[in-house]
Amino acid sequence: MILAIDIGNSNIVIGGFENDSIEFTARVATDVRRTEEQYAVEIHQILHLYGYSAEEMEGSIISSVVPPLTSVMKMALRTITGKKPLVVGPGLKTGLNIKLDNPTSLGADRVADTVAAIHDYQLPLMVVDMGTATTMSVINEKEEFIGGAIMPGLRLSLEALSSKASLLPHIDLIPPKSVIAKNTTDAMDSGMIYGTASMIDGMIDRIQEEMGRELAVVATGGLAKNVVPYCKHKITHDPNLLLKGLRVLYYKNMK
Repeated sequence: MILAIDIGNSNIVIGGFENDSIEFTARVATDVRRTEEQYAVEIHQILHLYGYSAEEMEGSIISSVVPPLTSVMKMALRTITGKKPLVVGPGLKTGLNIKLDNPTSLGADRVADTVAAIHDYQLPLMVVDMGTATTMSVINEKEEFIGGAIMPGLRLSLEALSSKASLLPHIDLIPPKSVIAKNTTDAMDSGMIYGTASMIDGMIDRIQEEMGRELAVVATGGLAKNVVPYCKHKITHDPNLLLKGLRVLYYKNMK
C-alpha cells in the first residue's frame, strides 16, 4: 500500500492505495501550527482506524500548496513509515508538457489533477477543482497542459460575503427550492450554489468557444459535490482525481 497526501489550504486529504484501488480516504483540517509529531500521530490513528499499520506502507507521496507544511508532513511520514516520501515538485518526473509562460508556476495540485485526467479520461479535457480556490485546467488532445483559470472558491466567497456585510449571516450550503429566493438565507444559498454553477457553465462555454471544439469536463475537490448537480453542462464528478494522480506519479518515479 502507498499513502497519497494532498495538502490543501483548508484540508489535508489522505488516501491509501492498494495497487490501482483506493482503499480509504480521510480528511483532516490544515493547520500550519501543528508539529510533525502531531501529524504523525494523526496519520497513525487514521491508518489504525481503517485496519492498516504504518509498517505495511510501501511508500508515500505528497502534493502541497501550503509550503510551511510540506517539510512538516515529509518528516511526519518518514517518522511513521521509516521511508522518505516523494514530493510533487522540481526533480519529480511527471511526463507533462506544460505550455505555460512559466511551467514551474503550475501548482502541485493541478499537476496531479492533470496526470490523473490524462491517465483516466478521453482528451481534450477540462478539469474543475473546487477547493479553497476553484481552478480550471485545460488539457488538449496532445496531452499538453495549455492553461486555465483561477477564481475564489465557494466557501472563500461565502466567508468574504458574511464577514464584510454585517447584516448577512453565516450559512450552510443548502440549495434552495427556487433560484428566486424569498428570504436572506435562501438568497445567499441561491447566489452561492446556482451562481457558482452558472459561473462554471459560463466558463465551460467560453473555453470551448476559444478551443473551437467540445471538451469533456471532470470536477473534483471538496466542494464539487455541492455544485456539479446544478450545472447545465455534463460534468463527471471524480472526488479522488488528485489522489489518483499522486498514485500515478508515485509509480512513474519508482520504476
